[in-house]
Amino acid sequence: MGRARTRARADEFLEFAAGSGGHLYRSACLLTSGDTHLAEDLVQETLGRMYALWGRISRIDNPAAYAQTVLVRTFLTQRRRYSASERPLADLPELPVPHGGADDPALRLALLQALRELPPKDRAVVMLRYWEDRTVEETADAMNVSALAVRSRSSRALAKLRARLGGSLTELAGSG
Repeated sequence: MGRARTRARADEFLEFAAGSGGHLYRSACLLTSGDTHLAEDLVQETLGRMYALWGRISRIDNPAAYAQTVLVRTFLTQRRRYSASERPLADLPELPVPHGGADDPALRLALLQALRELPPKDRAVVMLRYWEDRTVEETADAMNVSALAVRSRSSRALAKLRARLGGSLTELAGSG
């Protein structure tokens, strides 16, 4: 009986991982500003943590949202731990197009560059609020900060993005 339950739980996790892995990867690519290797590492670590607790996690209402929370917290922990180990990339890798957006390389590169210039916590807020479409409270919970901190980070991050992209965003979006 114990083996059958363990096997069923493993199968259930594999189904979850297969179904949510792509979305986790796209979110991780946004968090890492296009570093696909780090994004893959983040997804692996997230899924590893999820598997270790799958017996409890599988009973919650939305394991996919919990996985996003684990992904963001893992990213922020790694950024704190390895903040001195940033490495510039000579060429930007190809990234998946978020949610069926325009397949315009110039627009994607401009957005990724602007995201790269944000501090990690600001990038996480932007990703959770506008990519994941989470509420302020859900974002605060995922990042383990107050709702006020999310609002102020969101406001500052959007102001930085607007300043960085200026009118070029509409020009780039309209050029496709």
